[in-house]
Parts: sequence; C-alpha cells; structure tokens
Amino acid sequence: MKNISAVGFVGIGKMGYPMARHMVNAGFDVTVADADPQAVEKFISEHQASAASSLAELAESSNVILTMLPTSKIVRAVVLGSEPGDDCLAKGLTAGDLLIDCSTSDPVDTRRLGEDLNRRGVRMLDAPVAGGQVFAIDGTLDITVGGDINLVTSCQPLFDAIGQSVFHCGDLGSGHAMKALNNFVNASALISAVEALAIGRRFGLDMEKMITSMTAATTGRNNPIEKKVIPQILTRRFATGMDLRLLAKDTRITVDMAEALGAYAPVAERCSDLWTDAAELFGASEDQTAVARLWEQNNQVVLELDD
Repeated sequence: MKNISAVGFVGIGKMGYPMARHMVNAGFDVTVADADPQAVEKFISEHQASAASSLAELAESSNVILTMLPTSKIVRAVVLGSEPGDDCLAKGLTAGDLLIDCSTSDPVDTRRLGEDLNRRGVRMLDAPVAGGQVFAIDGTLDITVGGDINLVTSCQPLFDAIGQSVFHCGDLGSGHAMKALNNFVNASALISAVEALAIGRRFGLDMEKMITSMTAATTGRNNPIEKKVIPQILTRRFATGMDLRLLAKDTRITVDMAEALGAYAPVAERCSDLWTDAAELFGASEDQTAVARLWEQNNQVVLELDD
C-alpha cells in the first residue's frame, strides 16, 4: 500500500483505546467502532476522530482496518457477520482494502478468514501485540506479524505509531501462532514460579531469599518474575491490566494448535487447564496475576514479602 490515510479501528477497550489514540496522534484519519457506544463517545470527545454508525460504514470510510477484539470468533463475526443480515465490515470492504487483526486469535481461524477475504480481493495481516496495557499506553508494544512482507513494510508507519518492535514471523497466521506460543511460555513460567514459591513458603523459606536465589541460580532474567511476581503478586497489587480469561484463552489456543498439528504438548494441556481453573474459581475478569491464588488457596500460604 502506497498511502495509508483513512484508518478504521474496531475494539477500543483496555488495549485498543490507547492504540487508537496513538494512531490519531500519528496523524492518521481514524474512525472507531466498539460494541460499547459509551467507549466510542468518550474516545471521539477526547480525540480528533470519527465514529462510524455501523461496521459497514467504517469499512467504506477506511482503506486499512485494525481489529482489537477478545477472540477470533468475534473477529470473524465482525468481519463477515454470523447471519446474512448482520452488520459487518464485509459489507463495506472493497478490493484492495487491508484488514490487520491485532487480537490474540487462533492462527488456524486467521488463515481461514484470510482465505475468505482473499476471494473478495481484500488482503489481511495478523499483527497481535504484546506488552499489556502499560505498553499500549506508552506506545511501546511488541508486534508479531504474519503475512506478505511487502504489506508489512508498507504498514510500518502504523506499527511505529503503537509499538517499539515488529517481528515478521512468516505467512498469514504466523504472527498469531507466535503470540500464542509466547504467551504459553510466559503463562507456564509464571505458574511454575508461583508453585515453587508456594512450596518454599510451606517449608518456611523467606520470600526475599527465595526470589534472590531463583534470580541468581535458575531464572536469570525471567519476564514473569520481574514483571508479575515481584511487582504484582508479592505486593498484592494484582493489577497488570490483563484479565485471567485472556491467558486462559491464549493457552487454550496453543493446545488447539498442537492438536490440529498432531503435536505432543502435555505441558501446554495441563497449563491450559490450570489457567481455566483459576478463571472459573476467582473470576474471568480478575487480573492474570490472581492465578497465584490457586496455589495460595491449595497450599494455605500467602505469597508476599516478609516484614
């Protein structure tokens, strides 16, 4: 794409709101849509942006559309509709338009959606973002992208507006596959650390000494310990800005991907089950770090720094 001017953004929630704001600040002509009309009203009252009366209208007024939605099922419904009479982007898309799905979606679903759009002459990239709400606010997200490299290059100004790094992972769906695998590694590392700390707590070990020893002897620079265990769990803040249900969903994507490939993935299966258990027990909208309560509850310990 030579010129990107009119950008549509669907899904202005915790992540999408600051991402869309950065698009506006970067000089793009942004039109927004969301299932929550109050979120749209708030956004356009605070930023030089437009609100679309329908998804079809948003597609008609944009040559590039970004989606930031909870699941690939919702992405598909927004793009193509669930029923013949549904309002959807497809009713306003024209050949040459581009859809960029920034959601954490199932890579198999992404490839199917890409095939459906390709028959309409519409192109697609998958560009899930990593870093959470704080990085979205700062505009320093990491972006894993799947799709035609020439399209990725032409969209660099968009990615520069919201992120600090772009990793081209391969064909369409590769970005979503890589994001799911990254989240699985982080999710499994987090609960492994929590489990070790809970066992140590039951034994009577000092929390600060355990953290110091783990960092020096076993983990080195460990993303979950640095960004979640120490600042969120041990302080009892539980406020990373990412819901439990999203990690439960993301780990399930890895399991589904493994099953589709016939891959052996017993750790992913158990990891997914544990995150699902935590979401069901403590509430799907609780912070992801509340997963620690599953181990606290079952071990009758509290993971916090000693006085």
